[in-house]
Amino acid sequence: MKMTVSIKNAEFFAYHGYYAEERSAGNTFLIDCEVEVKSFDNMDDNLDDTVNYEQLYNICKGEMGETQKLLETVVLNIINRIETDLNHTAGGKVKLSKISPQLGGKVEKAIVEIQF
Repeated sequence: MKMTVSIKNAEFFAYHGYYAEERSAGNTFLIDCEVEVKSFDNMDDNLDDTVNYEQLYNICKGEMGETQKLLETVVLNIINRIETDLNHTAGGKVKLSKISPQLGGKVEKAIVEIQF
């Protein structure tokens, strides 16, 4: 049996971007974060036997507060925190979307997604 725990479309306003103007103005970002749970003992009904999605959110929130030039860096930092802070993960994926990136034309979003 494979079990995942995830958060979808967690919204943050942050200051990530390669160009100084992007970091100055800020932008809206969405995160999808999904982790595979190593094992789960449903007989205990205990949060310690799974991955707490509140912890996933807090990891994402913390990393979104640390300004980076590259979205790839933000995503890798989230993955590193998940692997360090959460004991019951066996992999997953993180997708970071930058809404309406400033590219000189109409673009809904730019996306970086990494599976681990």
